[in-house]
Amino acid sequence: MYTLDLNTRDFLQNYWQKKPLLIKKAFPNFEDIITSDELAGLACEEEVSSRVVVTTENDCNIHQGPFEDYAQFGERNWQLLVQALNHWYPETNDFIQAFRFIPDWRFDDLMVSFATPGGGVGAHIDNYDVFIIQGEGKRQWTVGNKGQYASKNNSTTTPLIEGFEPIIDVILEKGDMLYIPPGFPHQGQTITTAMSYSMGFRAPSQQELFSEVADNLIDNNAGLTRFTSQDEPPVAGLISQAHQQGMMDLLKDILQDPNHYQALLGKVLSQNRFDLDICEPEENYTSPDLKEALSQGASLYRIGGLKVLQVENDPNHRLFINGEQIDFSNIENKVVQDVMSTFVDQLQFDNTSCQSLCKMDNVSAIILSLLNKGYYYLSE
Repeated sequence: MYTLDLNTRDFLQNYWQKKPLLIKKAFPNFEDIITSDELAGLACEEEVSSRVVVTTENDCNIHQGPFEDYAQFGERNWQLLVQALNHWYPETNDFIQAFRFIPDWRFDDLMVSFATPGGGVGAHIDNYDVFIIQGEGKRQWTVGNKGQYASKNNSTTTPLIEGFEPIIDVILEKGDMLYIPPGFPHQGQTITTAMSYSMGFRAPSQQELFSEVADNLIDNNAGLTRFTSQDEPPVAGLISQAHQQGMMDLLKDILQDPNHYQALLGKVLSQNRFDLDICEPEENYTSPDLKEALSQGASLYRIGGLKVLQVENDPNHRLFINGEQIDFSNIENKVVQDVMSTFVDQLQFDNTSCQSLCKMDNVSAIILSLLNKGYYYLSE
């Protein structure tokens, strides 16, 4: 069990997306979630996103996985990074639970690194929030203030920057945690062979949202209202201020209509950047199959990384799972909100809870559908 020693109310009020924070012994008695050998084995898999970063004097060289061996990298100045460990390694669930004071829709992934002495990624700036938790070994981290920074070697393609004046300079040891909001430059360097865990939280940009809005309008053949006007400008080549505002109002009408944006946000925010380990059964489960499994003591588990979201004030009884709408409207009105909240909150259902849910035929049908999509699985 991973217990985070943090006043979450104070953190959200004073630090979240505002300024960096160092928390020594944030996880007392912390134990590594995965061994370095297991991590190296995962990076051999085609489906898993991994890379090795080799630190040189003036730059970093990136090698994309999968990897068959690591001897080519030597004993110093490199680190292995594996993205979305939570998608492939169920043992991460307890650790992730400690961070659910932040909404699930923001959670991007749990990235894990194994680093040799001297390994690092260089000074850089991220556009997302990150919590860095130290496992075995020691790493030195420096964090600077927001500002304008030159790209490394004047390159237009590198995320690295030339450097910054530290406002935090610390050596992280096992159980220590560093929070870094978007826009703050930072750099980590490995002192002794080390394991580190990065919890990333990301929000969509304007560009991403507008792209999704456009795709959604096209897919649903919506947004067909054309601009009309009462007055025309006296000069033929002039786009009047009234016409400019009128056309923008067409967009505003769409963006302010919950009937449009609620489904859009539910779909977009329930999707993942990294592949999920979908557990589709070889043959579809039937109702007798489910009853038999539960009678044998099985519990129901959500696959790693799956987002199950509800949109507040949604007039429809539905959840959004991996970009899909899951309809709960056939469930009795007096219990439907409780059932939906249970699916949103729980990463797993023990046997007793699952049997209780399955007493309602319509809920049992939803569970069967989720099992057959590979979003949930049964296990003892």
